[in-house]
Order: sequence, then C-alpha cells, then structure tokens
Amino acid sequence: MAMEMIKGLATTLKELGQKPTTVSYPEQKRELPERFRGRHVLHRYEGGLERCVGCYLCAGACPADAIYIEAEENTDEHCVSPGERYARVFDVNLLRCIFCGYCEQACPTGAITLERIYELSSMRPDDLVYHKEQLLEPVNSATRGSIEVWTPEPPTETATPIPARQGFFDGLEASAAAVGQGNLPAEQEILLEDAYDMPTPADATPESEG
Repeated sequence: MAMEMIKGLATTLKELGQKPTTVSYPEQKRELPERFRGRHVLHRYEGGLERCVGCYLCAGACPADAIYIEAEENTDEHCVSPGERYARVFDVNLLRCIFCGYCEQACPTGAITLERIYELSSMRPDDLVYHKEQLLEPVNSATRGSIEVWTPEPPTETATPIPARQGFFDGLEASAAAVGQGNLPAEQEILLEDAYDMPTPADATPESEG
C-alpha cells in the first residue's frame, strides 16, 4: 500500500511544474483547429442570394437523418436562390447530428458547412432543433466557411465534377482528388495486348466423326 502511495505522489510531483491545460471558461476559450466540426451554417452568395437550392442531397447523405428540408420553387417576384428551387424550411436536429460532415461534402453549391460553433447546450430539447433563420448567414455576409479548409486545391489534371468541389453558380472547379477519389491523370494512354493467340474459325480443327 505504501509503495502505491509513493508512486501516486511521484506522479503528482512530476506534473507539479507543468503548465495547466485547463482554462477558465467562459472567460477564456480554447483556440480550435481549423477543421473543427461544430454547428451548421447556411451560406450566401455575394449578391445576397442563398446558396442552398433545395436539392435534398445533404438530407439524403446524413446517416443520422438529422436534416429536414421543404423546398419551394423560385419565381420572378420571389427569387431566393440562383437555382430553380430554394429551401423554404431547413431544420437541423443537433440531438441526432453526429457532426460527420457528410452534408458538407454532398452539397453541390457549398451552402452548408460545419463551423467552429460549439456552445450548444440547452435545458430544453426543442432548443437544439435549429431552423433556417438561425442557421442562415446575415444578408450582408457572404462566406465560404470551413469548406476552404476541407477541400484544398487539387492537381489540375484531376478535375472531375464531384459535389465537394463543384460550384455551379460561382465558377469553382470540381476535383475527385479533393475527396480522396484518386490523383491519376484524367486521360492516359492504355495499351492492350493479346495474352493468347486465339484460333480463328479457319484454323479450327473439325471434330472427328465418331
């Protein structure tokens, strides 16, 4: 017993001169990594239009079924997004969300990203279902969010249309390398050689009659 107490005390003394890892929250906050996945944010274009076109791809990619969308058609009198439709309702249930980032990768317009927003505690479950009005950027904002960090510039020879890099309305180029789908050149010479000399019908030997 005494030996175990001495070992425990030695650990305490060893850590005594180390810099503390705790912070005085909320007065002090840790600096989060660039790829930290926190609360979702819906982004806009510089002109004020919403990036979300109501395609349901993020909801379909979500493994926890945490995203609920109701789309509506754009009209000349009421144009919300540059596409044919926009998300009239966009809800994210953070009680179900596992913060995997699949919605961010599936979005073809970069409309939704997971940002470094982690202060999400609440005493009421209803407060953790975030609606479009809470997720959408202000009118005068037009940011790309963490998608700039998650999709680095790929080699030019790997350009292919995949959602994580596709920018249908802002001129971005897609790339398979951005999501780890390969880095081979888009075109390469393929040489086919016959492994065997297949007999032609003229060379075939007729079967012997029994």
